[in-house]
Amino acid sequence: MTEAAVRWAQPDDAGEIIRLVQALALYENEPVSVVKLTEADVLRDGFPPDDTPPRFECLLAELDGVPVGIALFFHTYSTWEGRSGLYLEDLFIEETARGHGLGRMLMAALARIARDRECSRLDLLVLDWNPTREFYHRIEMAYRGPWLPYRMPAPAVAALAETAPPIGGTPVRP
Repeated sequence: MTEAAVRWAQPDDAGEIIRLVQALALYENEPVSVVKLTEADVLRDGFPPDDTPPRFECLLAELDGVPVGIALFFHTYSTWEGRSGLYLEDLFIEETARGHGLGRMLMAALARIARDRECSRLDLLVLDWNPTREFYHRIEMAYRGPWLPYRMPAPAVAALAETAPPIGGTPVRP
């Protein structure tokens, strides 16, 4: 009998996290080369060595103790609701591991985390051609139009940053 489980990723899972993100890129018809994530990035941003809060958190789905799925997420904040939320950056189950309920297990775990942290919502983006949209509909997620996703790539961020005026005051936390 196959044992399915969800667990928190640990620093020594950095290689598995990268492998699963690369597998997600292939699933999304992108070359693995688009994934720039390194083990150093995962360790720095997901498992910082001091009291610095992590920039992301990660759950792994396993079959018989082998990582086959990932849910990588981080906190957001809604000024309208006055509460934080969770943003799911990546949810992926390897094709050979689908059909064991791992996607639902990961989403249920995220829902529990959001509830326990008093988050007002759980957000994600999904490609319009992705058949997993039906999965999201079954767990009562819905398209929230008319909002359209926009993204500023790093070169544009750098160019715009050069035009920024000095920022006064001191940040509460760097």
